[in-house]
Amino acid sequence: MENANASANVKVSVKDLHKSFKKLEVLKGISMEACEGDVICVIGPSGSGKSTFLRCINMLEKPSSGTVIVDGCEMTSYKVNLNRVRRNIGMVFQQFNLFPHMTAQRNIMFAPVELKVMRRKEAEENALELLKRVGLSDKAGAYPWQLSGGQQQRVAIARALAMNPDIMLFDEPTSALDPEMIGEVLNVIKELARGGMTMIIVTHEMNFAREIAGRVLFMEDGMILESGSPEVVFQNPKEERTRQFLKLVSV
Repeated sequence: MENANASANVKVSVKDLHKSFKKLEVLKGISMEACEGDVICVIGPSGSGKSTFLRCINMLEKPSSGTVIVDGCEMTSYKVNLNRVRRNIGMVFQQFNLFPHMTAQRNIMFAPVELKVMRRKEAEENALELLKRVGLSDKAGAYPWQLSGGQQQRVAIARALAMNPDIMLFDEPTSALDPEMIGEVLNVIKELARGGMTMIIVTHEMNFAREIAGRVLFMEDGMILESGSPEVVFQNPKEERTRQFLKLVSV
């Protein structure tokens, strides 16, 4: 849940974030903070800048202006060692992006071994433990093409956890899944939330956001129009545009 302690450990701080692609201004002054253990869900219509905002946090997209600070490191500074800070940030995308020629276990092992964070034996054991955590103990030797979409996304979550991050970013993690597979992925994310993981989740699953979030951000046209608890945003939104959006998505 949202951390009310003013002295709480701030994990992510975004101030006046702008991002343009040539003449198209996608983000128009985003400011927010996430403290340790916060679960923040970002909702809003397609094209509102949600994914771009998420990608700017770990600098997959370079902001046009503004600051992004993660774990006390200014990601927007030319002095920062991005690769070192990114080890603390796990990211799960809409598409699973698994290596097709690697088994589930090897997909999870790849980054820790490649970056020399773990020896191969330790990485093998860690991968098996993570597969167990996401409910796929029996799929260690399976290749992506042998897995359902929901199983592939759970492997992708395990892979993001392999570097032992303390922040997880999820960009519409269920949007590429068939309806019957969505629940198995959301259950893994809920389990991470119960374990105290700091998470920022872009999602179109409103009931999930209502259940899991400590804070909900409603974005439109590159701005955060509303921010508050799920109770406030879903049941008594202040902004007319938020009300219109929620009415359309039948919350």
